[in-house]
Amino acid sequence: MNLLQLFRSEGYPLYVLCVLLVTYLLNQLDRYILATTSAPMAQDIHFGDMGCLENSTVTFTGNVTCKKVEHEFSCTNLTNPNGTQYCLWDYNGSGEQYQVLVGPAFTIVYTITGVILGFIADIWNRKYILVVCLMLWSGVTILTGFAQEYWHVVLLRFALGIGQAGCTPFAASIIADYFPAEIRGSAMGFYNWGIYTGYSLSYAIGNYITKANINGQGWRWAYYISGIPGFVVGLLILLSVKEPERRMTDKEKDDKSYDLTPLRKLRTILRSFLNPSLMMLIIAGSVRNAAGYIWGNNTQLFFDYYYKDSQVGLWMSWVPLFSGCFGVLFGGFISDRVVKRVGPQGRIWVLVLSQLCAAPFAAMALYLKPPYAFLALIPSNIIGEMWVGVTLAVVVELVPSYIRTSTVAVYLFISTNIGGNSPLLVTPLRKATSFRTALTILFPGLYVAGSLLFVLTLLVLRRDIKKVKQEEEERQLLLNQGEDPEESGKSYGAQRT
Repeated sequence: MNLLQLFRSEGYPLYVLCVLLVTYLLNQLDRYILATTSAPMAQDIHFGDMGCLENSTVTFTGNVTCKKVEHEFSCTNLTNPNGTQYCLWDYNGSGEQYQVLVGPAFTIVYTITGVILGFIADIWNRKYILVVCLMLWSGVTILTGFAQEYWHVVLLRFALGIGQAGCTPFAASIIADYFPAEIRGSAMGFYNWGIYTGYSLSYAIGNYITKANINGQGWRWAYYISGIPGFVVGLLILLSVKEPERRMTDKEKDDKSYDLTPLRKLRTILRSFLNPSLMMLIIAGSVRNAAGYIWGNNTQLFFDYYYKDSQVGLWMSWVPLFSGCFGVLFGGFISDRVVKRVGPQGRIWVLVLSQLCAAPFAAMALYLKPPYAFLALIPSNIIGEMWVGVTLAVVVELVPSYIRTSTVAVYLFISTNIGGNSPLLVTPLRKATSFRTALTILFPGLYVAGSLLFVLTLLVLRRDIKKVKQEEEERQLLLNQGEDPEESGKSYGAQRT
């Protein structure tokens, strides 16, 4: 079993994998803490939409639910028999300004910086750049706790994107060099536990630390507590993690033509994205990524809106942690097993079937009442989150080792630009229909759309496998004749599977 092989592997690579997991945990915690504190933050520094909210300090005795009132005058005139307002007109943490913060304010600079850093990391030491990025985004998270204006938060989200862009491209490349291909999917899955541990932790910290109201600062301490550990982990990486030797295939070791100049490397990277298999994989992954971004950044708002007393902090502090971690590791394990039987197409089949099966459970989370809505998220995450590590494993297997980091960075650039900016669709769809309907289209709906696109990826991959075999034969013939395949115009390397 590849999962057992992973944990039976040499101690030091496993230690490095655990350190990278903690780094990714902090990455996701610092990214999603905004999603769990948007309402108190908006009420403090004033941004986003306003609505009729329940007055938590007053016993509710009225006949009208506050959230159904659409106008300020009607809201403020809802009172108890003793004349006390039981509804307040205040910022609710949603709206276009909030979606800008979780979307383009973070995503644009995150993706651009990721490509630049990814290209640099294929040349320079990845460990040092990762440490700098970790300390940068941790410092920015702490500074967010001091924000006094909306534009402060916008600028800090830009800075957060710069720092966090240096996480997964470097980590994925390091993992690929520490672990062989037969357990790489499981290693990537284990690393991606960081998504769900960090995401779950953001609900625990965002809800309970805010309610604790330390020093009367409410939400601000959630950012202080989230940012500080990054400096400790950064120091740990600096002192204990070794930059691994870049793992190459036997073909790459025996073939000097893989040792390219920077210009050739850039041309190889660009050519790799003309590979139809990689292009379709990125498009499919981007659509599926959009569903995750939309739900992840609107979960707290959804349950606060429809089920105010649902204890979202309690449920969401463990449901994503348990189900997401199991799902992503299970996906890596399954894909490693399937790929042995049916070849590279096996991982794509895992992507197709997992998303199609997860969609009904995602829909249940939107239409069932708590606690059943939260329980529906367990199978939704276990099945639906199998795609994360599997997709990364396919990406690194479609390109040569010497451009892995750059390719992962470009993949993240495209998928994050599409997925990360997709929350902007929530507000117009919500206004045209309802919050629940908008999330139905953009959450389980995109699961299904992603599955169909992965089917197209599978069809293209089969064709490309035959094409690459033919090109490899032509390339080997040229090498035997003493010619340079690159100068002969033959595409190789970047299109291998």
